[in-house]
Order: sequence, then structure tokens, then C-alpha cells
Amino acid sequence: MNTMSKPELLAPAGDMEKLRVAFNYGADAVYVGGKDFSLRAAAGNFTMEELAEAADYAHSFGKKLYLAVNIFARNEDLKALPDYLRQAASARVDALIVSDLGVFDLARQYAPVLPLHISTQANNVNWQSAAMWARLGAQRVILGRELSLAEATQISALSGLETEYFVHGAMCMAYSGRCLMSSFFTGRDANRGDCAQPCRWRYTVQEEQRPGEYMSVEEDARGSYIFNSKDLCLIDALPQLLTAGISALKIEGRNKSAYYIANVTRVYRQAIDAVFAEGEGFSIRNEWREELAKISHREYTQGFAFAKTAAQAQRYTSSDPVRGYDFVAIAQRIEAGWLVLEQRNHFEPGDKLELLLPPPCGGHMDLPVTELYNEQGQKLSAAVHPRQTVFLPLTEGQRQKLKPWAPPLVLRRPARIIK
Repeated sequence: MNTMSKPELLAPAGDMEKLRVAFNYGADAVYVGGKDFSLRAAAGNFTMEELAEAADYAHSFGKKLYLAVNIFARNEDLKALPDYLRQAASARVDALIVSDLGVFDLARQYAPVLPLHISTQANNVNWQSAAMWARLGAQRVILGRELSLAEATQISALSGLETEYFVHGAMCMAYSGRCLMSSFFTGRDANRGDCAQPCRWRYTVQEEQRPGEYMSVEEDARGSYIFNSKDLCLIDALPQLLTAGISALKIEGRNKSAYYIANVTRVYRQAIDAVFAEGEGFSIRNEWREELAKISHREYTQGFAFAKTAAQAQRYTSSDPVRGYDFVAIAQRIEAGWLVLEQRNHFEPGDKLELLLPPPCGGHMDLPVTELYNEQGQKLSAAVHPRQTVFLPLTEGQRQKLKPWAPPLVLRRPARIIK
């Protein structure tokens, strides 16, 4: 293998619970959005008080927290930005992620202590533009998904900046995510964090001289999905990624579930650590591919990592994601002989849950559900109420197996087929 450098594993978090899950399952750093000025308005996002709490939590484990301030700001946004940036600095986040040159300039003025990471939205696809950001004072550039690994390697070598590269998650059909479809159809501006995802809608073609006559394009039984992209997955490219000089490997998904964050983060954590432990003997394990197939996802692609891609690598004919497992609960604590859960999906006695084990072990622990109780000690026939607190009795053997791991821990169950 060529010279390797161990990159930062960067995971998403839409709220505090997901942040704790990301760190518990192996992230070196987490990126989040505040209540304003972030490109994921639909995520739970963080108040300034929560940001300060999240930063303290990250730092207590020697890890980092990055705040996305990556909208393309309009004039009306500029009035509130200076105070927002000052508060972000006071919250002690470790860096700001920005796209807009005006926001970059305001951050230099009002939060000068904070390193600046240049978002993928800024179309970072060559080393000269990255070097320009370095001269302006940026610390890191987040590379466009349109880049091959060969191009990313060159930028890492020539730009004088840290580089960050997406390895897993949803792909946008627009160039570097800069889409106007949502604004056009719904008035919701994707470039200010409020995308309605019209690329997931069904479309037909109408010829000008045949009004009312709709023709399908690569249609299946449900409709046409000509703007959809497959999901990115670069687990098989890990050896090449680790010799590219890339500083951080990024997982997409601030709107995704705690289960998605836990499982994707722990797979990449295990794989990265295995490369450095095994050296020349390293190979990608089927179990990692299998685990990534167990989250809700669209068909996987390696995107542009190795070559210009054919149409079939970017499009598919259904907007419905594949889901092999259901996320059913978060284990909040272990209390005497009980595992205390917060419900996320229906489960009941007779189900066999799987508790995801964080690295370095990975894998899962089977937890058959024999009985369930509520907070009043009453036996339950099922956990059905959203975020209901549920007590699952543990055997002594199960308690001993759980000793090495601290909550929050994620539980799943094979997806039920609904007829």
C-alpha cells in the first residue's frame, strides 16, 4: 500500500440525541446546523444553548463539533448573521462550514477565532480555487461530489488546505447541490435550507403539439423518476481513499435517523481502523457491505470516484428506498436488571431485537423480547406510543455482555412486511 494517513471520520447529527449516537459509534467529529442559516432546515437543529452543550460534550471525549452556516445568504439574512456568528464562537464550536463569500467575510469579522471550512456548495472542484480559499484564510475545503479520487488527491497535494470528501449518503441531482427546482415549484429555497425534494417526484413528457398527451420516460409501475440519483457508498474504495491525502471522510445525512447514523458510522469506523491494523493483509469484509444494506437506502453507486459514470450509475426507476430493518428504540440507560428504552417503532413480546454494538467490537447482540413494562411497572402487550419509555428485563448474562458499552445504543428489528 502507498503511504496512508488516518482521516477524521465526520458524521452528521440533526439533534442532540443523534450527536451522542454518532460519537458513541465512532465519529471523530460531528457536523450540525443551528436553528438558522443551515442547509437542512428540516432537521431538528440546535439552539445556541444546545450548541454550547454539544460542544462541551464533544470536547469531553476529545472530539470536535462543526457548525454549518452554509446557506447562500440574501440581503435580509445579513442583519442577523453577525450576532449569530458571535454566539457560535461563544458556544466554542470547532469550525464553521460556509458556502457564501459574504458569510465567509462576516465570519472573519465576527468570529475570527473559528476556523472556516468551505462547503461543497461552493463548487470546490480544482486545486486553484481551493488555494484561493487558503489565501483568504480557510482551513479546509469540502470537495464537490463531482470529483474523482484522482482529482481529490491532486487537490489535497496542491491546495495547501485540509480536504474533506463525501463517502456515504444521498446524492443530489444538481451540480454540487445548487438546485433551483424547489424554489421554482414550491417557493421553498434549497439554497437556504428548505428543499422540497422535487427531484423525487414523478414526471412525464408532453410534446408541444399534443397537449394533454403524457408520455412516460423509463417508467415503472409507479411512475418516472428521471431526476433521482442513487445513494453514494465508497466502502469498497477505502484503501484508495486512505492514500489520497484526504483529511476527513464525510457521511451525509443530518435528516437521517439515529439508526442510520449509528450503523453507517460504526461500519466506516471499523473499516478505517482495520486498514491501519491489518496493513497489506486488509480486505473489505462482506459483513460491512451487508450492514450498509440494512439501513434505508436507495441503490448504491460509487458516483464519480473512479470514472465518468454512465446513466445507469446515477438514475434508477423507483423513488422508494430499500429498507431491510426497522429502527425500533434507543437504549437510554441500564438500570438494575432493566434496559430502559425510548420507543421509535412498534415492537412487542415475541420480537427478536438486535442491539447495535459500537466499535471496536461492532456486530450486534440479540435481545429477544419476553416481557415489556411501562414506567408504572405495568406489563405491556406492545410498545406503540411514539417515544414511550419502556423497560425490557435483562438476564444476568445479558447484563454482563452489555457492561463494556454505554448508552445511547440503537436497537433494530428486521422490517415487517405490511400486506
